[in-house]
Amino acid sequence: MPNNLFQRGIRCKAGVQTAAALLVALHVADAVADDDAAARMFSFSGFGTFGLVHSSEQQADFTSTIFKPNGAGYSRAWSADVDSLIAGQVIANFTPKVSAVLQVVSEQNYDNTYRPHVEWANVKYQFTPDFSARIGRTALPVFMLTDSRLIGYANPWVRPPIELYGLSSITSNDGVDASYRLALGSAINTVQVSAGQTDFRFPTAGGSGVGHARDLAWFVDTFERGFTTLRVSYGETRVTVPLYAPLFDAFREFGPEGTAIADKYDVNRRLVRFLGLGASYDPGTWFVMGEWGDIDSDSIIGDNSGWYVSSGYRFGKFTPYVTFAARRADSTTSDPGLTLAGLPPVLAGTAGALNASLNSQLGTRVVQNTLSIGSRWDFTKNAALKLQLEHTRHGAGSAGTLINVQPGFQPGGGVNVISATIDFVF
Repeated sequence: MPNNLFQRGIRCKAGVQTAAALLVALHVADAVADDDAAARMFSFSGFGTFGLVHSSEQQADFTSTIFKPNGAGYSRAWSADVDSLIAGQVIANFTPKVSAVLQVVSEQNYDNTYRPHVEWANVKYQFTPDFSARIGRTALPVFMLTDSRLIGYANPWVRPPIELYGLSSITSNDGVDASYRLALGSAINTVQVSAGQTDFRFPTAGGSGVGHARDLAWFVDTFERGFTTLRVSYGETRVTVPLYAPLFDAFREFGPEGTAIADKYDVNRRLVRFLGLGASYDPGTWFVMGEWGDIDSDSIIGDNSGWYVSSGYRFGKFTPYVTFAARRADSTTSDPGLTLAGLPPVLAGTAGALNASLNSQLGTRVVQNTLSIGSRWDFTKNAALKLQLEHTRHGAGSAGTLINVQPGFQPGGGVNVISATIDFVF
């Protein structure tokens, strides 16, 4: 009897241990399954660029966007701030129809910091395989390379031509968009519409300024067949830049004439329209592509147009290319301003100063053309080395896209720029 009780006790203890072990194993299995499910639900990727740029112009800075406070030339002979950035992106697939994306980018900001900012943050619902909608922060679909303009590895050049891509430096939209894809035989036509708003900050002599784009609406139609892509983009928004308000408030103090000038140039909910066309042909061993865009603001911002055409050939891991780009001002670069005759000396002095300030702003219109040659070397998996040489000629009286222009700068000249980058994805 005692032996039987002892044996039954042993069997009972072993059973408890086995059950406990089984519970632990099940818990671990559940945890692993949860981890696997999370791994399947979430995916992470990233991209970046390390670049150096040198400019031959020492009385102004070359940079990639007006949202940067300095660049190569006047501020420093060689600059790593023009193109360098690092970014990460998380995609979550909650269900077969619901997904979300978060993209965070660290690059030189308007205040000369590298504080990360959210470039994309949106939720997508896939109604059908061909129709989807997103809400949140999305890419503003202005140009052909809108989605990849920051991803140097995805593009053949060091950077998209600034003559065109500088027309709209705003890259994101807070709102909604929808996309519908339609098969047309062997071709695919995709229509995208966007609506929303955005804010943007930019450097100024006294620190920084802010702008607001409201009632933003955009339409894009992309036609793809074989190696050919054709694209048309049209958008409009109402822009406010409070930085200009003091200048035009001062003009309004001079009565009807000053009010007329202020109403003509002020940027207060001013309607801005953009029209863009693009085309590319890429059979694999070589490519040719081009874009044209026109922005019309009827304000001190001005009316501007830009375009480029580029071609390259892929020799194994090497892709040499050549690009020609141009930008011009389609609106006035000067204005007579207030009539000084008959004004008391004190008022005449003030009016003269206002006229000078207005014409100083109008005179910053961008007129230039650039010839670029370069090569891309895919020296290892997921990384490419690029070297690009550019020669830019500025129009008469123009500093082109250069910033931080110094008193010794000579408008209407030329500048040579050397850029080297390592682009990578992970």
